[in-house]
Amino acid sequence: MRLVLASSSPRRRDLLSRIGVVPDRIASPDIDETPRKGELARVYALRMAVEKAHAVARDAAEIVVAGDTTVAVGRRILPQAADAAMQRGFLELLSGRRHHVWSAVCVIDFEGRARSRISDSIVRFKRLGPAEIDAYIASGEGLGKAGGYAIQGRAEALIDWMAGSHSGVVGLPLYETRALLRASDYPVE
Repeated sequence: MRLVLASSSPRRRDLLSRIGVVPDRIASPDIDETPRKGELARVYALRMAVEKAHAVARDAAEIVVAGDTTVAVGRRILPQAADAAMQRGFLELLSGRRHHVWSAVCVIDFEGRARSRISDSIVRFKRLGPAEIDAYIASGEGLGKAGGYAIQGRAEALIDWMAGSHSGVVGLPLYETRALLRASDYPVE
């Protein structure tokens, strides 16, 4: 039994190791990640996970795991922060308010059957002052991350409340992932 992780994210690889899963192969899916007009964040996250899983070639002896993490404020999807200005805008928007983090996972089993699940976590940042935002941006850790922050780093000290899956906010909901792997007859404790 071989497992393919359809992601180049080191966080997803690290998260899988927490449940004793080490990918035999890592393949980065090449898909268009543009949200569709009017697409809700939950639907978008699920669609991305499924499309990523199907975008990776697999043979009959392989299971594919793919995930997507989407940060949303209301109906607005916050993509990965491409630069400091974008990150600043996201942090100002997230300051003092709740937002959803939808984390989807898709597993394609040995028979080619795709199963997916999603977790919804709600996160609230404390009110962030300009100096806190400047310091966080200067750390560099939020660039390239959905919503412009990484909960597993310095941002964790800026979050005053959370409900849901911490691993899902990091990048892969482990409870859901474990359940899907077990349903696909992949050996997970």
